[in-house]
Amino acid sequence: MSEFVHLHIHSEFSLLDGANRIKDLPVRAKELGMKAMAITDHGVMYGAIDFYKACKKEGIKPIIGCEVYVAPRSRFDKEPIDKQYYHLILLAKNNQGYKNLSKLVSIGFTEGYYYKPRIDLEVLEKYHEGLICLSACLAGAVNQALLNGQTEKAEEIALWHKRVFGEDYYIEIQNNGIREQVLANQKLVQLARKLDIPLVATNDAHYLKREDAYSHEILLCIQTGKRMSDEDRMKFDTDELYVKSPEEMSEYFSAFPDAIENTVKIADKCNVEFEFGHTILPNYDVPPEYPTHYDFLKKLCDDGIKERYGENPSEEILKRAEYEIGIIKKMGYVDYYLIVWDFIHYAKSHGIPVGPGRGSGAGSILAYAIEITDIDPMKYGLLFERFLNPERISMPDFDVDFSDVDRQKVIDYVSEKYGHDHVSQIITFGTMAAKMVIRDVARVLDFPYAEADKLAKMIPTELHITIPKALEQNKELKDLYEADEQIHKLLDIAMALEGMPRQASTHACGVVITKDPVDTYVPLYVRDNQISTQYIMTTLEELGLLKMDFLGLRTLTVIKDTINLVKETRGIDVEFDQEMSDLKVYKLWQEGKTSGIFQFESQGMTNFMKELKPDCLEDLIAGVSLYRPGPMDQIPRYIRGKQNPGHNEYTHPSLEPILNVTYGCMVYQEQVMQIVRDLAGYSLGRADLVRRAMGKKKLDVMAKEREVFINGQVDEDGKIIVPGCVRNGIDAESANKIFDEMSEFAKYAFNKSHAACYAVVAYRTAYLKAYYPAEFMASMLNSYLGNLDKVPEYIDECKKLGIEILKPDINKSFGRFAVENGKIRFGLGSIKNVGVQPVENIIKERSANGEFTGFTDFCERMAGESVNKKCVESLIKAGTFTEFPETRATLLASFETIIDTIQSYNKKGMDGQVSMFDLGGESNEEGNNINEIKYNFMERPELNERELLSIEKEMLGIYISGHPLEKIKEQIIATTNISSLQMHEIDEINSAVAGNEENMEIRSKEKIKFEDGQQVKIAGIITSVKKKYTKNNKIMAFVTIEDLYGSAEIIVFEPTYMKAQNALVEENIVMINGRLSIREDDATKIVANEIKNFGENKPNMLTLNITNLTEEQKAKLRGAIKFFHGEQNNISVMVKINDDLKPCGAIYLNDEILKDDSLGSGFCIGHSYFCNLDTCTNDALLDIVDFDILPMLNEYWFDEPSKVERWENDLHGVFE
Repeated sequence: MSEFVHLHIHSEFSLLDGANRIKDLPVRAKELGMKAMAITDHGVMYGAIDFYKACKKEGIKPIIGCEVYVAPRSRFDKEPIDKQYYHLILLAKNNQGYKNLSKLVSIGFTEGYYYKPRIDLEVLEKYHEGLICLSACLAGAVNQALLNGQTEKAEEIALWHKRVFGEDYYIEIQNNGIREQVLANQKLVQLARKLDIPLVATNDAHYLKREDAYSHEILLCIQTGKRMSDEDRMKFDTDELYVKSPEEMSEYFSAFPDAIENTVKIADKCNVEFEFGHTILPNYDVPPEYPTHYDFLKKLCDDGIKERYGENPSEEILKRAEYEIGIIKKMGYVDYYLIVWDFIHYAKSHGIPVGPGRGSGAGSILAYAIEITDIDPMKYGLLFERFLNPERISMPDFDVDFSDVDRQKVIDYVSEKYGHDHVSQIITFGTMAAKMVIRDVARVLDFPYAEADKLAKMIPTELHITIPKALEQNKELKDLYEADEQIHKLLDIAMALEGMPRQASTHACGVVITKDPVDTYVPLYVRDNQISTQYIMTTLEELGLLKMDFLGLRTLTVIKDTINLVKETRGIDVEFDQEMSDLKVYKLWQEGKTSGIFQFESQGMTNFMKELKPDCLEDLIAGVSLYRPGPMDQIPRYIRGKQNPGHNEYTHPSLEPILNVTYGCMVYQEQVMQIVRDLAGYSLGRADLVRRAMGKKKLDVMAKEREVFINGQVDEDGKIIVPGCVRNGIDAESANKIFDEMSEFAKYAFNKSHAACYAVVAYRTAYLKAYYPAEFMASMLNSYLGNLDKVPEYIDECKKLGIEILKPDINKSFGRFAVENGKIRFGLGSIKNVGVQPVENIIKERSANGEFTGFTDFCERMAGESVNKKCVESLIKAGTFTEFPETRATLLASFETIIDTIQSYNKKGMDGQVSMFDLGGESNEEGNNINEIKYNFMERPELNERELLSIEKEMLGIYISGHPLEKIKEQIIATTNISSLQMHEIDEINSAVAGNEENMEIRSKEKIKFEDGQQVKIAGIITSVKKKYTKNNKIMAFVTIEDLYGSAEIIVFEPTYMKAQNALVEENIVMINGRLSIREDDATKIVANEIKNFGENKPNMLTLNITNLTEEQKAKLRGAIKFFHGEQNNISVMVKINDDLKPCGAIYLNDEILKDDSLGSGFCIGHSYFCNLDTCTNDALLDIVDFDILPMLNEYWFDEPSKVERWENDLHGVFE
């Protein structure tokens, strides 16, 4: 059998070009009898390590390479002429070659990027050592010269490479079915023979098998945004670019056996080896007075223990600290602790907020001692072994939260300390997920959108879902797949592409710190001027590099800003209660007032807390842990346990000391570890291994450990290694049942250390909200500036808290939201067209020379201070000058003339044209005339309310002084069944499920009462109408409406548009009936069926305020509503409790009922009145006033007759 090695292969990491899955390549090589294989992706090395491991697993020799792009001139030349680049194959012979390849690929991004990451001949020569070079495909420089008839140039290029690489330079010939390649091969062979350069045969494999060529064409269309029906789409005119067998390659190149033999020779030359699991920490310099790094850490820890626990810590604390530092030293992580301590110490000493901890690191008492964390692990039962297990060698992982606005400062500090080329951010890849790939493939195949959308929505919305899994779960999808040939084809292609990487981006928080420059270990990638590694986080950890998560947490910024605002407004230094036991704080959770509270804002979590009535931090920790899939089933049991102390249920009494804190429920991973340790006698290290096996469903390990857990384990000499439950007095039946419970629960168990950290942050936000609500809400609003969905939500919360939102004011506003006498003042920086510099200048001038006394005073003082006419107009529209006598309409009509006059006057002064009269000469007449000109306002009556609200919304993005829908709020609530707020909640839940696992755990089980395709009604004011024509020349529109909570997008197709076009006008208030469109990859929208002006066919509605009614009165009211309920109800009934409106059924009233005297005048119930809004006359309403309301007022104000008289006059005046 012929021997052959593929040396030119594109994997899935040649993004949207290569269709070879890395895991399949070595398997195919093995099937075809090959002993080695190379990876040569376009310009990148994203998949190098994964390929290496996959090959090793299959016994195939991995060859690490790259098809680099070479600039036609210098890598620094970036003009249109430089768009033409050449391809070149580089393969690493050894580890030095790998380092040089990594360096070259990095330079392509950091220095040479111009449409593609390019190197040039200069750096190629500089870093050629350890590399083998092949002349590449038809896009290679030699090929291009030959195809263009430039034989001398081709020879010149080839000889340059031969000079640099010597015997490691090869002329590459290919068997790919492309016509030009046949011609090129002839010329390439002639060139190689003439110049004595060896040949090598390759196939430029982009897919695994010939039958995959069609899927590859689909992939190219996805990359380029084309359809298969497009004549100008990018395509390869061949189906030969697959991983061919040695026989196929040998047969085609039978005339050039040396080209085949050289592939094996090259493979023999290539011997790159990676070392995994060996930690490579950066150098940390300790103060010179400490002999070793360990001595310095020991000193920090000893001092910290005393600082945290006092001068005489307990024996338990000292033993725990001694145990931890011993493990840290033994496992080689002394420097790791010092590095983390150093940048956290820097942050805290520079006023940068740092979170109390995150993840299992909070289980370390030494981390608590040296202030890496702020959670006492002894108090909350957190385990060190969950973080650093002496029986499982793996890098510990401190994830650290910083204020989101200050996070970069810490990264900059680390870069300065260890060297900028020693610190890098980390890459991540977006993949073609199930729903998205179905839509992509459907678009490429010209499938109707509606059918593609329907198919995609048949895929369940859950983490890690795949199309094969969906076919198993959804019978309807399976039936369609089997019955419809086109759908079968579409899904087959989608499954072939599903999961492949789609695009590269930068990880939100990952940072790697290295001992030597980063590109010594890994190649670099650049996106938006941000340097990242080309390997993902887990790969970096496997290579032993130090990976840190520097997370930017908005909540920490809110806490910091609130504390600063409290200091400014009240002169108080905020101090959180260390015990975290303040009942006023917990009352917020108990009453469901959780808006703005970290991790507890969702409606489902709010309801859980209202039912639980938490009163200690343990309840919050449990809340964070339980409100996720799986553990949610334990919520009712947890609540019962809390509300009925002493009635907890335990499988065995030995569980009580471990589970009593969670009322008999297993909630935490740490509890599983404690059960295994305390009941069966495991070490905590081994207990953690059992927990991990349970969590990952390692059935073979679990079966073995079940026996050990129940009956123990002895060595060959009969010495007991693990006692087991039975030896410890627990019967086998109970032990077996406990193991089953742990096995089931461990799949979902949450890390208590992580939950405790979250709970502390949540408590601090709640503390600030409870004691300093205005300052807290102002900070929340500042954190969401520009987010027109969140700001209205928090403004609504301010209203509920009784905090007034004040309009921006030129004399009182600062750049951002600020607190003013318990109220929140809108900031100038939030006004459209008013930049940072003008705001700073306005505040600076105001601080230096006092408040502005009028509009013209403002214009005079701010002239030439970057406050231009556009800025002034925006300030006027936003209402910042309303404290001055002129109306907004007057200022809008006058401001340009006033500014022009002032500028002209100032110019005269600068040019020396000021007369002696202006300088206080004999007459003031001329000066008075100038003042009259300057102050010559064009008086205009004020704009109407709707116009004022409109320009306010235009400038601020939201309504502040009112809302066009406020007066019809009750009607909207009564006649609609969805709001923009609920639509955004749907999106939050969907994004949590589709996004990272942690968010999914918090939100994925929120109850969504809306389904895709559901008929809904929404009302709002139109803010935007964008019309477009489809490719079928049909008109459609994208309409944005805004209700009281935010904005929503409405899609209007032609039939609906033609009927509703008169209503589709900006600032018109409309009612929309439509179909809900929920997609995981897009914001939830409504497809309109009907749009009409709000108020058309307005239903009758009765609103009853029952806030102050007694239970007896409420019962009477319920009875009355039931009494008047009929088959033809014509009045909707709403009940109002404080600011909340809720539907309460409907009633039927007609003229005959209204005339029934036996009901009493107005049928008084409590102090609410049933009145038919259409038929009730003034006389009837006067009767209600005279015979019901006034007698009630006389009774209430029996000692204040003058007040009753005033009310009587006012009420009668309404009907005059």
